[in-house]
Amino acid sequence: MINRILIRIKVLQIVYSYYQNGNNDLKVAENELLFSLRKSYDLYHYFLLLIIEVTNLQNRILDNRKHKLMPTDEELNPNTKFIDNRFVAQLAQNESLQKYVKEQGISWANDGDFIKSVLELITKSDIYMEYLANEEDSYAADKEFWRLVFKRLICGNEMIEDYLGDKSIYWNDDIEIIQTFTLKTIKKFTEEEGSKQELLPMFKDLEDHSYAIKLFRNAITNGKEYRERITRHMANWEAERVANMDMIIMQIALAELMSFPSIPVNVTLNEYINNAKFYSTPKSSTFINGVLDSIVNELKKEKLLLKH
Repeated sequence: MINRILIRIKVLQIVYSYYQNGNNDLKVAENELLFSLRKSYDLYHYFLLLIIEVTNLQNRILDNRKHKLMPTDEELNPNTKFIDNRFVAQLAQNESLQKYVKEQGISWANDGDFIKSVLELITKSDIYMEYLANEEDSYAADKEFWRLVFKRLICGNEMIEDYLGDKSIYWNDDIEIIQTFTLKTIKKFTEEEGSKQELLPMFKDLEDHSYAIKLFRNAITNGKEYRERITRHMANWEAERVANMDMIIMQIALAELMSFPSIPVNVTLNEYINNAKFYSTPKSSTFINGVLDSIVNELKKEKLLLKH
């Protein structure tokens, strides 16, 4: 689930922190990288758990209305389609989700106001009104409702993103990516799988896990060599005047170019140039593109870079 786009971002953050902290403890920094990646996987489960918690809150609200001193007919006989959603019931029984929640101790228990805000966001939407009015009563309709809610109301919602960013510093750059994987999970659910429905694994395979560790280690252990090469290609620029983040981005890019021959050069360059747009100065992407392009040509002449 944690793809290489997210891995590159996490490595960039940890390498930057490594130099800022100045403790030079590679093992501590490596553990921080793995912890940061684990927090991304936590967020994936938090999103799935959010669907359950919102539904449970609505169930409690409807139940409380029934037990008012003088409930109305509508309160005594509410439309229960939302709380009876088959997809949510299946998700609540999912063995993998429940196991992870228990082992990692994740919960929305202390976020009652946030859960209430998300519920209000949903129940005031046209998607909700249309769902309750729809005569189709099926698992497919129930799942489609939550697909639409997640895609149109939760993904890209500023209130939700701000709250999650405050809840964990590790999530600030993860939210958009993890939302896409949560949406993918909703789509892949089938009624037939029941509680055995598989969730996405933390890593697609062992290769991606190894990629994260190797990229980080090589960026640090060969950092001096990479920086010297970078400096030689910074025509009319003094190294101390270059933004620190620019140097780190190029350093990690070189680590990837030199260590992973299976990754095309243009993929590596595009990824790190794109990261520069978000994590450095407005002119950084153009500057980094020029320097890395020059280095790639040199490496090819030296036959140190044989890929295309």
